[in-house]
Amino acid sequence: MPSVREHLRNGSIVRAHWRNPAGSSKQVGLLIMFGLAIFVFGSKPMGGAAPVEQVPGPQSTVYPIKWPGWDKPVVVPTPTVSYPIVFPSPSSGQ
Repeated sequence: MPSVREHLRNGSIVRAHWRNPAGSSKQVGLLIMFGLAIFVFGSKPMGGAAPVEQVPGPQSTVYPIKWPGWDKPVVVPTPTVSYPIVFPSPSSGQ
């Protein structure tokens, strides 16, 4: 590819750039189509190939440590509303 140096054309400065040679548009188009065909046909298995084996999934792991109360978990109460509920009590004065 020829390199075009910076020059002055009709009073405007033209920046340096690369330019395709004359008549090369057909070759560039064929090169792009060839590269696209390699990408499309090279990324899929063909019909005559052997079936791909499945990758095994993760195995279950046994956790060896036992903590006190492991078998009998304690139920922790959770609020059913998102706002606080204040109950009047004689000590708070409410």
